[in-house]
Amino acid sequence: MSPLAIITVDLADTGGEPGRSAAFLVLLAFLCSFGFIRTSARLTRSVSWWPGGVETEGGVHLHHLVWGIVLILVTGFAAFATDLESPWWQILSIGFGVGAGFTLDEFALWVRLQDVYWAEEGRASLDAVILAVVFAGLVVLGIRPYGLDDSGSILGTAVWVVVTVGLAGITFFKGRILLGLLALFFPILAGTWGAVRLAKPDSPWARRRYGPEKLARAEHRFRPDRRSARLSRDFLNAIGGAPSEPDPPKG
Repeated sequence: MSPLAIITVDLADTGGEPGRSAAFLVLLAFLCSFGFIRTSARLTRSVSWWPGGVETEGGVHLHHLVWGIVLILVTGFAAFATDLESPWWQILSIGFGVGAGFTLDEFALWVRLQDVYWAEEGRASLDAVILAVVFAGLVVLGIRPYGLDDSGSILGTAVWVVVTVGLAGITFFKGRILLGLLALFFPILAGTWGAVRLAKPDSPWARRRYGPEKLARAEHRFRPDRRSARLSRDFLNAIGGAPSEPDPPKG
Protein backbone atom coordinates (compact mmCIF):
# COMPACT_ATOMS: atom_id res chain seq x y z
CA MET A 1 0.00 0.00 0.00
CA SER A 2 1.35 3.43 -0.95
CA PRO A 3 2.02 6.13 1.69
CA LEU A 4 -0.86 8.21 0.29
CA ALA A 5 -3.23 5.24 0.61
CA ILE A 6 -2.07 4.67 4.19
CA ILE A 7 -2.70 8.32 5.04
CA THR A 8 -6.15 8.15 3.39
CA VAL A 9 -7.04 5.13 5.53
CA ASP A 10 -5.79 7.01 8.59
CA LEU A 11 -8.06 9.93 7.72
CA ALA A 12 -11.03 7.58 7.54
CA ASP A 13 -10.25 5.77 10.82
CA THR A 14 -9.76 8.67 13.22
CA GLY A 15 -13.34 8.73 14.47
CA GLY A 16 -13.55 12.49 14.07
CA GLU A 17 -10.47 13.23 16.19
CA PRO A 18 -7.48 15.25 14.92
CA GLY A 19 -3.97 13.83 14.82
CA ARG A 20 -1.97 12.85 11.79
CA SER A 21 -5.12 13.62 9.82
CA ALA A 22 -4.88 17.25 10.85
CA ALA A 23 -1.20 17.29 9.87
CA PHE A 24 -2.13 15.88 6.46
CA LEU A 25 -4.75 18.60 5.93
CA VAL A 26 -2.28 21.29 7.01
CA LEU A 27 0.32 19.97 4.55
CA LEU A 28 -2.19 19.68 1.70
CA ALA A 29 -3.53 23.20 2.30
CA PHE A 30 0.02 24.50 2.62
CA LEU A 31 1.03 23.07 -0.76
CA CYS A 32 -2.13 24.33 -2.47
CA SER A 33 -1.88 27.85 -1.02
CA PHE A 34 1.83 28.13 -1.83
CA GLY A 35 1.23 26.90 -5.37
CA PHE A 36 -1.62 29.37 -5.85
CA ILE A 37 0.11 32.44 -4.39
CA ARG A 38 3.43 31.77 -6.16
CA THR A 39 1.58 31.31 -9.46
CA SER A 40 -0.32 34.53 -8.80
CA ALA A 41 2.93 36.39 -8.11
CA ARG A 42 4.50 35.06 -11.31
CA LEU A 43 1.44 36.12 -13.33
CA THR A 44 1.55 39.58 -11.76
CA ARG A 45 5.18 39.78 -12.81
CA SER A 46 4.65 38.62 -16.41
CA VAL A 47 1.20 39.77 -17.56
CA SER A 48 -0.66 43.06 -17.22
CA TRP A 49 -4.20 41.70 -16.82
CA TRP A 50 -3.62 39.74 -13.59
CA PRO A 51 -5.04 41.67 -10.60
CA GLY A 52 -1.92 41.27 -8.44
CA GLY A 53 -1.67 42.28 -4.79
CA VAL A 54 -3.70 44.49 -2.48
CA GLU A 55 -2.76 48.13 -2.07
CA THR A 56 -4.31 50.65 0.32
CA GLU A 57 -5.49 54.12 -0.66
CA GLY A 58 -2.31 55.50 0.89
CA GLY A 59 -0.18 53.40 -1.46
CA VAL A 60 0.86 50.74 1.07
CA HIS A 61 1.22 47.31 -0.55
CA LEU A 62 -0.14 44.60 1.72
CA HIS A 63 2.01 41.56 1.05
CA HIS A 64 0.29 38.20 1.25
CA LEU A 65 2.34 37.28 4.31
CA VAL A 66 0.07 39.75 6.20
CA TRP A 67 -2.98 37.63 5.39
CA GLY A 68 -0.98 34.51 6.20
CA ILE A 69 0.02 35.77 9.64
CA VAL A 70 -3.59 36.74 10.40
CA LEU A 71 -4.80 33.28 9.38
CA ILE A 72 -2.14 31.55 11.48
CA LEU A 73 -2.99 33.65 14.54
CA VAL A 74 -6.76 33.21 14.24
CA THR A 75 -6.73 29.47 13.50
CA GLY A 76 -3.98 28.78 16.06
CA PHE A 77 -5.81 30.65 18.81
CA ALA A 78 -9.10 28.95 17.97
CA ALA A 79 -7.43 25.52 18.01
CA PHE A 80 -5.92 26.13 21.47
CA ALA A 81 -8.90 27.90 23.00
CA THR A 82 -11.72 25.57 21.94
CA ASP A 83 -12.59 21.90 22.23
CA LEU A 84 -12.76 21.07 18.55
CA GLU A 85 -14.98 18.47 16.99
CA SER A 86 -15.43 17.48 13.36
CA PRO A 87 -15.68 19.37 11.02
CA TRP A 88 -14.18 22.35 12.88
CA TRP A 89 -10.71 20.91 13.39
CA GLN A 90 -10.57 20.11 9.68
CA ILE A 91 -11.55 23.69 8.82
CA LEU A 92 -8.96 25.15 11.20
CA SER A 93 -6.27 22.77 9.88
CA ILE A 94 -6.93 23.93 6.35
CA GLY A 95 -6.94 27.58 7.43
CA PHE A 96 -3.65 27.15 9.28
CA GLY A 97 -2.06 25.45 6.26
CA VAL A 98 -3.22 28.24 3.93
CA GLY A 99 -1.82 30.86 6.30
CA ALA A 100 1.49 29.03 6.56
CA GLY A 101 1.75 28.80 2.77
CA PHE A 102 1.15 32.53 2.34
CA THR A 103 3.61 33.39 5.10
CA LEU A 104 6.51 31.12 4.15
CA ASP A 105 6.25 32.16 0.49
CA GLU A 106 7.59 35.51 1.71
CA PHE A 107 9.98 34.12 4.31
CA ALA A 108 12.90 36.13 2.90
CA LEU A 109 10.93 39.37 3.27
CA TRP A 110 10.20 38.99 6.97
CA VAL A 111 13.77 37.87 7.66
CA ARG A 112 15.39 40.78 5.81
CA LEU A 113 12.61 43.33 6.42
CA GLN A 114 12.72 44.45 2.80
CA ASP A 115 11.11 43.38 -0.46
CA VAL A 116 13.54 40.86 -1.94
CA TYR A 117 10.82 38.60 -3.40
CA TRP A 118 12.34 38.50 -6.89
CA ALA A 119 15.93 39.12 -5.82
CA GLU A 120 18.52 36.38 -5.37
CA GLU A 121 18.04 36.70 -1.60
CA GLY A 122 14.39 35.80 -2.12
CA ARG A 123 15.44 32.21 -2.82
CA ALA A 124 15.47 31.76 0.96
CA SER A 125 11.67 31.64 0.77
CA LEU A 126 11.79 28.59 -1.51
CA ASP A 127 14.33 26.93 0.78
CA ALA A 128 12.01 27.52 3.74
CA VAL A 129 9.04 26.07 1.87
CA ILE A 130 10.98 22.94 0.89
CA LEU A 131 12.13 22.43 4.49
CA ALA A 132 8.59 22.88 5.76
CA VAL A 133 7.23 20.35 3.27
CA VAL A 134 9.88 17.78 4.18
CA PHE A 135 9.28 18.27 7.91
CA ALA A 136 5.49 18.12 7.58
CA GLY A 137 5.69 15.13 5.26
CA LEU A 138 7.75 13.16 7.76
CA VAL A 139 5.26 14.02 10.52
CA VAL A 140 2.32 12.96 8.35
CA LEU A 141 4.05 9.63 7.69
CA GLY A 142 4.29 9.14 11.46
CA ILE A 143 8.06 9.61 11.74
CA ARG A 144 9.19 11.43 14.89
CA PRO A 145 12.54 12.97 15.75
CA TYR A 146 14.73 10.08 16.87
CA GLY A 147 14.55 9.40 20.61
CA LEU A 148 11.30 11.25 21.33
CA ASP A 149 9.25 8.10 20.75
CA ASP A 150 11.60 5.93 22.82
CA SER A 151 9.74 4.09 25.59
CA GLY A 152 12.96 3.18 27.41
CA SER A 153 14.61 4.90 30.33
CA ILE A 154 14.70 8.66 30.74
CA LEU A 155 18.51 8.56 30.67
CA GLY A 156 18.58 6.63 27.41
CA THR A 157 16.10 9.00 25.82
CA ALA A 158 18.10 12.00 27.03
CA VAL A 159 21.30 10.57 25.56
CA TRP A 160 19.65 10.02 22.19
CA VAL A 161 18.20 13.52 22.20
CA VAL A 162 21.65 15.00 22.95
CA VAL A 163 23.26 12.91 20.19
CA THR A 164 20.51 13.82 17.73
CA VAL A 165 20.60 17.54 18.46
CA GLY A 166 24.42 17.52 18.43
CA LEU A 167 24.74 15.84 15.03
CA ALA A 168 21.94 17.95 13.56
CA GLY A 169 23.49 21.12 15.00
CA ILE A 170 26.87 20.39 13.41
CA THR A 171 25.14 19.72 10.10
CA PHE A 172 23.19 22.99 10.32
CA PHE A 173 26.36 24.94 11.16
CA LYS A 174 28.00 23.43 8.09
CA GLY A 175 25.30 25.06 5.98
CA ARG A 176 23.60 21.80 5.02
CA ILE A 177 20.10 22.80 6.08
CA LEU A 178 18.01 20.04 4.48
CA LEU A 179 20.42 17.36 5.67
CA GLY A 180 20.32 18.89 9.15
CA LEU A 181 16.53 18.65 9.19
CA LEU A 182 16.69 15.00 8.16
CA ALA A 183 19.28 14.45 10.91
CA LEU A 184 16.63 15.26 13.51
CA PHE A 185 14.69 12.23 12.30
CA PHE A 186 17.53 9.94 11.19
CA PRO A 187 20.61 10.89 13.26
CA ILE A 188 22.60 7.72 12.60
CA LEU A 189 22.41 8.05 8.83
CA ALA A 190 21.76 11.69 7.94
CA GLY A 191 23.32 13.16 11.10
CA THR A 192 26.58 11.24 10.89
CA TRP A 193 26.82 11.86 7.15
CA GLY A 194 26.25 15.58 7.56
CA ALA A 195 28.68 15.88 10.48
CA VAL A 196 31.61 14.36 8.60
CA ARG A 197 31.02 15.99 5.21
CA LEU A 198 32.69 19.16 3.97
CA ALA A 199 30.96 22.38 5.06
CA LYS A 200 29.73 25.03 2.65
CA PRO A 201 32.32 27.82 2.33
CA ASP A 202 29.96 30.56 3.58
CA SER A 203 28.77 28.56 6.60
CA PRO A 204 29.67 29.47 10.21
CA TRP A 205 31.55 26.16 10.52
CA ALA A 206 33.82 26.90 7.53
CA ARG A 207 34.44 30.52 8.51
CA ARG A 208 35.50 29.60 12.04
CA ARG A 209 37.22 26.25 11.64
CA TYR A 210 38.66 26.01 8.14
CA GLY A 211 42.12 27.16 7.16
CA PRO A 212 42.93 28.53 3.69
CA GLU A 213 43.53 25.09 2.16
CA LYS A 214 40.34 23.48 3.41
CA LEU A 215 38.32 26.60 2.66
CA ALA A 216 39.61 26.45 -0.93
CA ARG A 217 38.46 22.82 -1.11
CA ALA A 218 35.00 23.86 0.11
CA GLU A 219 34.77 26.68 -2.44
CA HIS A 220 35.74 24.28 -5.22
CA ARG A 221 33.27 21.65 -3.99
CA PHE A 222 30.38 24.12 -3.86
CA ARG A 223 31.26 26.25 -6.89
CA PRO A 224 28.16 27.72 -8.63
CA ASP A 225 28.90 26.09 -12.00
CA ARG A 226 28.86 22.49 -10.77
CA ARG A 227 26.18 20.22 -12.24
CA SER A 228 24.22 19.71 -9.01
CA ALA A 229 24.11 23.48 -8.42
CA ARG A 230 22.78 24.07 -11.92
CA LEU A 231 20.10 21.39 -11.49
CA SER A 232 19.08 22.86 -8.13
CA ARG A 233 18.91 26.35 -9.64
CA ASP A 234 16.79 25.13 -12.57
CA PHE A 235 14.47 23.29 -10.17
CA LEU A 236 13.96 26.40 -8.02
CA ASN A 237 13.42 28.52 -11.15
CA ALA A 238 10.71 26.11 -12.28
CA ILE A 239 8.96 26.35 -8.90
CA GLY A 240 9.37 29.99 -8.01
CA GLY A 241 10.52 31.82 -11.12
CA ALA A 242 13.98 33.11 -11.94
CA PRO A 243 15.29 36.00 -9.84
CA SER A 244 15.56 39.43 -11.41
CA GLU A 245 18.88 40.68 -12.67
CA PRO A 246 20.48 43.09 -10.17
CA ASP A 247 20.40 46.79 -11.07
CA PRO A 248 23.62 48.04 -12.69
CA PRO A 249 25.86 50.12 -10.40
CA LYS A 250 25.32 53.87 -10.62
CA GLY A 251 28.00 56.26 -11.75
